[in-house]
Amino acid sequence: MDKIYMKEAIRIAKTSTYEVPVGAVVVYKGEIIGRGYNQRETLKDPTAHAEIMAIKEASRKLGGWRLIDCTLYVTLEPCAMCAGAIVNSRIPRLVIGAMDKRFGCCGSIDNIVDSPKFNHRVEVTYGVLEKECASLLKEFFKDLREGKI
Repeated sequence: MDKIYMKEAIRIAKTSTYEVPVGAVVVYKGEIIGRGYNQRETLKDPTAHAEIMAIKEASRKLGGWRLIDCTLYVTLEPCAMCAGAIVNSRIPRLVIGAMDKRFGCCGSIDNIVDSPKFNHRVEVTYGVLEKECASLLKEFFKDLREGKI
């Protein structure tokens, strides 16, 4: 099932041409209840990351901030802000496509989602459709360097 939901996150990541292509979905009892993609440039909002957008939508649908029994699928390893939001929303499981060696805080630079300092820890699955997720980013930055974006 992880690959099915990651494919949806990849599809969502491709939604915007002018944003770094990161997509996220929140799944609750087999149903996608939150979708998000990066919208920082579009919304002029530094917090408009894919994960935050998906978490907000899922919270609205469930009617509360606790996303217990949910799984978050994201094409790129979450940053510190998003990892904090995952912990704070009590998401029990996170599935990551590609790792982010520059900003990732779910195992690369730090591991906020598995820190014993917090009262909530997240089970993480790494590398689901990793090549597809990584190629989205490589193509985007290649096109950006070549002036195609």
